Amino acid sequence: MRKFTITALLFTFIFIYSCRKNTLSSIDGELYDQIVFASNGKGVDYFILPESIAYSSIPQDPKNPLNPAKVELGKSLFHEVQLGGEPKLSEGIYTYSCASCHNAKAGFQACVAQGIGEGGSGFGMSGEGRTLSSSYNRDLIDVQPIRSPSAMNGAYQEVMLWNGQLGAKGVNANTQASWTAGTPKELNFLGYEGLETQAMAGQGNHRLKVDAAWLTSVPAYKELFDKAFPNVPASERISKLTVALAIAAYERTLLSNAAPFQKWLKGDYNAMTQDQKMGAKLFFGKAQCYTCHSGPALNSMEFYALGMSDLQNGVHNAVNIKPDAVENKGRGGFTGKGSDMYKFKVPQLYNLADSRFYGHGASFTSIYDVVEYKNNAASQNPNVPVSQLAPQFKPLNLSEGEIGKIVTFVEYGLRDPQLSRYVPARLPSGKCFPNADAKSRADMGCN
Repeated sequence: MRKFTITALLFTFIFIYSCRKNTLSSIDGELYDQIVFASNGKGVDYFILPESIAYSSIPQDPKNPLNPAKVELGKSLFHEVQLGGEPKLSEGIYTYSCASCHNAKAGFQACVAQGIGEGGSGFGMSGEGRTLSSSYNRDLIDVQPIRSPSAMNGAYQEVMLWNGQLGAKGVNANTQASWTAGTPKELNFLGYEGLETQAMAGQGNHRLKVDAAWLTSVPAYKELFDKAFPNVPASERISKLTVALAIAAYERTLLSNAAPFQKWLKGDYNAMTQDQKMGAKLFFGKAQCYTCHSGPALNSMEFYALGMSDLQNGVHNAVNIKPDAVENKGRGGFTGKGSDMYKFKVPQLYNLADSRFYGHGASFTSIYDVVEYKNNAASQNPNVPVSQLAPQFKPLNLSEGEIGKIVTFVEYGLRDPQLSRYVPARLPSGKCFPNADAKSRADMGCN
């Protein structure tokens, strides 16, 4: 009986595959075959992102199940400048939020080489990112020592940050010795996955404050907390933990599921242009990009040394970078293992076109530059030993035209143009967001 069932399922898969493929043009059929091969037999569905409200289909932490109220609460808290309540200087109070470094117009990236929280100025008319406030003591500004990664498709990451240090599951299951007491890494002992752990760590790292009295005083917030955490005692319902869990729940729904490639995967074979399809064929074929960038988010939980340069003081206006910054050692800076040195987590690839900087050190200013770099496979960072470079970092022998096609696929085929759906129309507090410094308020025309 078991053998018959497996055989029946196999024939069903072949039948569906044949029916779908027979409706495709030549280029679509070839791409379809390549994607099936790249899926290791799982089929094109392996690369499909679920709808953002299909909670049962979204990867989630068992300790933080999704529900509509929790996601809605997280959406507001992620953008809420009132959480910016622990600044170094009084003039910075209530002027920044999580979205200061991860805003929708920038593909939930910072859109600048160095993300800026407190001490940032402006938002830009098109969300092109914050600049350093000229009136702020630069030693007190909250800037990132490494380029802020995208918050998109985080549901497909078990661990967070370029070195993967946040999160107790998956590749971090045996890294307890590196969960140093007195640092954000000790939060891993709480047993949550990466997004939840990062949302907790971010409160301390980025000078956020959970003011339970204030949140309780705002009826909309109180109601959302009550609905989001009905099983948590009322006295504990608004806390650093529940704020983090709500933000993480919201982040799990930030899925680029309206990108042309996603529509193509779901059967709309006119969603991508011919050039985008040709780029996708190269991505899943000759260029072998899929060997590292796979699954629904086109990422992985692997770490590789590709010799990209680190963020440096004075380059793209970056400041406060320590020459021996542990972040520059990548995974090795977390685990302490020599074999992990200079290795960084494989990033997701959606909505990269909404940013202006690429690589962990913002050493590239176009997607073309990144693809060309990988095609040439010549390390730009003298600190990375040749012996440490990934075996996959080798010349791809792509022509200039082929590089251009891959870039077209990544820039346009993987760009979801509707990310504004993840932004609240207004906050329960009524405040300007994602920043509320004077220049941001002027840029966005809000109070």
